[in-house]
Amino acid sequence: MKLSYAFEERAEDRHIMKLYSVDLSPYSARVRMQIYAKGISGIVFELPEHWGMPKFRERFPIGRIPVLDIDGDTIAESEVIAEYLEEIHPEPSLLGTTPRETAYIRMLARLADIYIINNMFMLSRHTGALSRRTPTAARDNGFTEQLAGEVVRNLKALDKLIGKDGFACRGRITLADCALVPGLFFVENVLPIAGVDTPISAIANVAAYWAAIRKNEHAAKVLIELRRGLEERRERIRSGEFEQFVAARTAAQKEADAQD
Repeated sequence: MKLSYAFEERAEDRHIMKLYSVDLSPYSARVRMQIYAKGISGIVFELPEHWGMPKFRERFPIGRIPVLDIDGDTIAESEVIAEYLEEIHPEPSLLGTTPRETAYIRMLARLADIYIINNMFMLSRHTGALSRRTPTAARDNGFTEQLAGEVVRNLKALDKLIGKDGFACRGRITLADCALVPGLFFVENVLPIAGVDTPISAIANVAAYWAAIRKNEHAAKVLIELRRGLEERRERIRSGEFEQFVAARTAAQKEADAQD
């Protein structure tokens, strides 16, 4: 299935590239925001066949998205894809003008990736925030509190590092913004589903950054896609479709494990 925000391929593009992506994936979103900010054309966004099922791993062993397909050759992991796109499309650069600036950008992107998004994923899985009609863990649950506490601590660390001019650093869009935007979206939208108050408004520099970056055209485009994905997930949960999908995936995984 081709998604509605596919790019048209230009005649001068050498390779046929596809980004296997879904709206609600924060890792896919960071790559999409990079593509928008750099104005790259010739990349078609698609939902991969058998996404979420064991059969998906037959073609993509890591089993996660995004995956960049280049003439049938594939690259996995959002950070790796981001670096590849910077190398083949160096202008406009979303890295620094010096090695030290680039290191700082990568540090902020890693903070978003490892310390915010990853904890949000674990919290979502533990509470069922994005998979059940009613999350299974309340606010007083110990593990929920631990993960939420990690998110707050990491946001406070970000507060000391984030730029104060509407961008993560360098006064312009960088790969740091591309990672932070979907990360903060998940903090703002998934924490409440898990029964945890959103801490962003109480963390001054992060709150100011979040208010400003949402007005950026590339961030705004990605946020529309993320919200669309969240609403689609909620509708699938309400209708029972997502529960049926999870049951089918579990059965398929058991069958696959039995054959190994």
